[in-house]
Order: sequence, then C-alpha cells, then structure tokens
Amino acid sequence: MQLSFLRPLYDRRGPWCSVYLDASRDTEDARAALDLRWRALAGQLRQQGADPATVDAIERVVRSHEPMPGDYGIAVFATRGRVVLSEYLSAPPLRDLASVASLPHTMPLVAQRGEQISWVRVLADRTGADAIAVGAGELPRRAQIRGGGGFPIRRPNAGGWSQSRYQRAADEVWQRNAGDTAAATAELAERVDADVVVLAGDIRATGAIAAQLPRRWQDVLVRTDAGARTGGADPAAMDDVTVQVIAEAAQARVTAALDRFGSQQDVGAGLDAVVEALQRDQVDTMLLVDDPSATGQLWIGAAPDEIATEPGRLTGAGDPQRVRADAALLRALVRTDAQLTVLAPEEAPQLADGVGAVLRYVDASTPGRGGGRG
Repeated sequence: MQLSFLRPLYDRRGPWCSVYLDASRDTEDARAALDLRWRALAGQLRQQGADPATVDAIERVVRSHEPMPGDYGIAVFATRGRVVLSEYLSAPPLRDLASVASLPHTMPLVAQRGEQISWVRVLADRTGADAIAVGAGELPRRAQIRGGGGFPIRRPNAGGWSQSRYQRAADEVWQRNAGDTAAATAELAERVDADVVVLAGDIRATGAIAAQLPRRWQDVLVRTDAGARTGGADPAAMDDVTVQVIAEAAQARVTAALDRFGSQQDVGAGLDAVVEALQRDQVDTMLLVDDPSATGQLWIGAAPDEIATEPGRLTGAGDPQRVRADAALLRALVRTDAQLTVLAPEEAPQLADGVGAVLRYVDASTPGRGGGRG
C-alpha cells in the first residue's frame, strides 16, 4: 500500500485531533443520530485538551460533508484550527473514535483502506464501449468510447454478388471499432496505472479488443461475457466479476509481500528489527498485523528516521516523545517512502510482535544477518 496520501499529516506539527465517525444516513433518524455521535466525540476531544478552533473545524466537515448512499464513515484529521485531511470510509468504523496526540492516529484508516487496486472496466459491443477507471484512492473516471467506423455494422444475410463485399466491410468496421476501444482502454489504464483490466460484454468484440491491446495490458486482462450495453441489462453479474478480480489482485499483492518476507529467513522480523531498519532507511515494505487493541508505544524525535524503542537510542537532538507504536511506524514509513501491507491476524500467526519488514537491502550489519552482503 502506498502511503503518500498521508504525507500532509506529517509535514505539520501537532497536537493532532483524529476522528472516526459512523456517518450513515440511511434511516429516518440518521441526522439526529449523527448529531449525537458527533457531540459525544467532540466532548471527548475537549476532555483530551483539543483547542476549540480545531474542534470547530472538524465539526464543519462532519456537518457539511456530502452524504453517501448506504452505510459509510468519515475520518478527519486536524491540527491548529485546520482540517488537513478528511476521507470517506466505505463502511462505518468498527467504533467511533476521537483522539488527541502528538501524531495523527492513522492506523484505523489504512487498515480499512486495505490494498488499493487500480482498475479499469470496459463494457464493449461492436459499436464501442462504456468504461470506468479507478485509480488507487481516487474517484471513478467514466468514459464512453464510440467506434469510428460507419455503415455497415452488421453482416448482411442476403445473397448476391455484393454479399462478400458487405461482409468484408462489416469485418473492417468491427476491427476499427475494436482498435478505437483498445486504444482508449490503454489510455485509461495508463492514466490510473491499472493493476487489472476487466473487459466485459459481447464475446466477439472483447476478443478483437483484447488482441489489439498493448502487451502490458494483455498481461493483466480478465475477459468475461457478463454484462451487455443494451438498455435494462442487469449489471449484477459484471459487478460480481469485477469485485472478485479486484479482491484476487489485492490478495496476490499480500501473498507476494509475505513470500518476499519469508525468503529473508527471519531477517527484519519483530519490532526491534523493524525499528532499526527504519532508522537505516532500509524498509521497502512493512508487514503489520491489524490489532485495534494494541497499546504498544515507541519513542520519536523530529526527523523521520528518529524512531526507537528507548529514548536513549534516539540519535537526534531535541525532546523525545512517546507515542503509539503504530502511529510512529506509519510516520516513519511515509517519511522514508516505504510501503505497508496490513495483515489480518490469521494471515501471519507467527509474525513476531505482529510486525516485520521486507528490506531494500541486507548487509553484514543487518540484525539477524550472519555476515556477507545479501
């Protein structure tokens, strides 16, 4: 998981107010319920020492955000009277939460986000296609692709001397339309750096389009005959295929990270090893078990590599601060351009301290390394 979207939170000093709120409005009393939930959280912020200007800034976001259909939540991060980041949550948080701390409490947000898969889905027939592209953490982009070919679009059934000419003309139009759709699909996929491309609809059209896609996108292509562009067609089957493909891509990414970690033979395993690797800018991807009940803490300084299990191990000057361990780890990942893979407890039952790191490099000084450059 790329964490660059969190960078604005670590470019400013705290104290930080972090709020997670069930904002669902799918019942008659939803507005009143939201008001009660927010009042309770606002009270908790004030009890923890939040300044009034920051609480007011969060309240404006809570009360004025654009409602979404169904059940959902929002996460809001603010400091010194300004909301720096607010995000919709695709489902309500496990529990409403309000905290005031030196660092923003971002772990619930990244845990709920999970692996962000960029994808493109194209619903095609022989005249063109309807497309949707979704980049990681972005809003959907929609496009209608119209083929450039003209009459005739269907093969004639009548006999006669002109039949073969019309059949060839129809084939040429189909191929041109497929080429236009393939080019537009590739452009959308490039724009969102797609991890998967789902090509749905008319089976002959999708075959012609697939054949004209660049090799890069053929390698991540999934074809299905689910869906149709005709009016009133039920999109459920196509949606099911899309959800399954995205889930499989996300799981494949998690599995790949676990495999890379396993190949290191316990190097980078455990909290002490991960903290030392972060100090050395050595972490490529951190594996972290999502444990909402975790209460561990770490020490940090001002610089991104100033993270330690004990204050005496911080190398920088300044007043060290003791903070939530997950908050300190995420800050260090963002500031060193490392990635994160969030795991469920059952995915890594043997992971020491619930944390490990895939390293950018291994040398003789790496803890757990017996010697020699890896």
